[in-house]
Amino acid sequence: MNVCITHGIKISVRSKFEPAHSNSSERRFVFSYEIEIVNESDHTVQLLRRQWYIFDSNCVRREVKGEGVVGEQPILHPRESHTYKSWCPFNSEIGMMKGYFTMQRSVDEQLIDVKVPPFTMCTSAKLN
Repeated sequence: MNVCITHGIKISVRSKFEPAHSNSSERRFVFSYEIEIVNESDHTVQLLRRQWYIFDSNCVRREVKGEGVVGEQPILHPRESHTYKSWCPFNSEIGMMKGYFTMQRSVDEQLIDVKVPPFTMCTSAKLN
C-alpha cells in the first residue's frame, strides 16, 4: 500500500492486476486500484477534481483530468473517510500512476491540492 498525507488528508492506494479483463496478445493489461481518503485535519473538505499522470513502460504518457472521483464529489468531515475503486488499461505489463485531488476547505473555501502517492501497476508474471 502506498500512503501520502498532504494538508492533513491521508491518501492510501492499493493496485491489482486484473487478468480476466486483460489480453496479453492484444497488449491490453487492465489494473484496478482502490483509494482511501481519510480527513485527518480539523476542517471539513470536499473533493472537487482529480488530476492523473499515467505512465507505462513503453514510454506512453497520459494525463487525465476530471470532476470528482467515479461520479462523486465527497464531503469529508474531520476523521471521516471515503473509499472508491476504479481501473485503468495499459499497453504494457508495468505502469505507474500518480496525481492529486483538488479539495476545498469549507471553513475558508480555500482550494488545496492533495497528493496521490505514485503507485505501480505490475502483472503477476513480471513479479516472478
